[in-house]
Amino acid sequence: MSPDPSHTIDDWGIDLLNDRQARVMRAVVGAYVGAAAPVGSKTIANLLSTRLSSASIRNTMSELSELGLIEKPHSSAGRVPTEAGLRLFVDHLLTPREVAPEQQRRLRHDFQEADLGGAMKVVSRFLSDNTQQLGFVLLPSLDRVRLRHISLIRLSVDRVMVVLVTESGRTFHRELEDRECGPQRELDRIAPVLNERIVGRTLAEVREAMAHDATRLRAQAGSLLARAVLIGQRSLEAAPELDEASGLVVATRLALLDQPEFHDTARLRDLFAAMEDNEKLAALLEGLLEAQGVNVSLGDQLAEPGLQHCALVSSPYGFGRGACDLEAGAQGLVGVIGPSRMDYPRVIPLVDLCSRLVAEKFNENAFLEENPA
Repeated sequence: MSPDPSHTIDDWGIDLLNDRQARVMRAVVGAYVGAAAPVGSKTIANLLSTRLSSASIRNTMSELSELGLIEKPHSSAGRVPTEAGLRLFVDHLLTPREVAPEQQRRLRHDFQEADLGGAMKVVSRFLSDNTQQLGFVLLPSLDRVRLRHISLIRLSVDRVMVVLVTESGRTFHRELEDRECGPQRELDRIAPVLNERIVGRTLAEVREAMAHDATRLRAQAGSLLARAVLIGQRSLEAAPELDEASGLVVATRLALLDQPEFHDTARLRDLFAAMEDNEKLAALLEGLLEAQGVNVSLGDQLAEPGLQHCALVSSPYGFGRGACDLEAGAQGLVGVIGPSRMDYPRVIPLVDLCSRLVAEKFNENAFLEENPA
């Protein structure tokens, strides 16, 4: 059986395979994930619920090979899934496994007991421990969340600290050089004027409003409103630094050491280097925020040399205004990174569960900020 060369695997989808080929393909992926080794026809025969002869299995594997879904590495007698084969399996052939109730209870207990920062580490560690991959949480950047409050604190005659609080209760801050806005009592008059303009808006919306106000107030340079807009523009011209060292929470990397693919120290080093290149990694993860539900990115889709032969399973989350219908779009990401030989039926439901819990935690934190005891 040969595919039409004008079609890709994505064009054909599951219609590319007949029932026998689909069953063998599932068995190849399952055996490869479990053994981390090429799979032979005898192994496939033991995994199939409906008996097929060794000859039929070998013929079917040859057909799958012609379709570019499995390949024979080196001189091995067995086969392994190709990236295209894994893509087809993820998109059309897998059946997700439910997260065990005890796992869910344990995670929810640890999660609820922790504060916001601690809860993100709980999720990251839970994903790492239960998938044997590198679990992470990408925290919302200031550009994507709505603001609740701004404070201005005079540090010295020429330094002011700007503190921004988001609707979820996270705090951002930066320092500015400033000699124009006067002592602290003057800053205390300016802050309410700014707060009227930022509450419920994203950073981009506030910047646009400030630019409009600045143009309108050029003739009133000395007024309180004009001074408020001026320091507001300067405060928000670049996103304040996070209190955390990074917007990416990774509780542990030890789980990856158990993966055979990373017994090669050079490959492990390349992966960690890719994870630590914050600019490239942020661009990669930001691009996944537009996905709906759990998304699986493989190999070339990750566009990063250190992540070749890897997979990234992620799910975006939203919170605050529009949390239910995501009218404000997704604001952060939960996921795992590891070798493409991943137990997707197990990993995908775990990532989905954690994404929903993270959204709940941000919303709970926002509610407590708005309704203190």
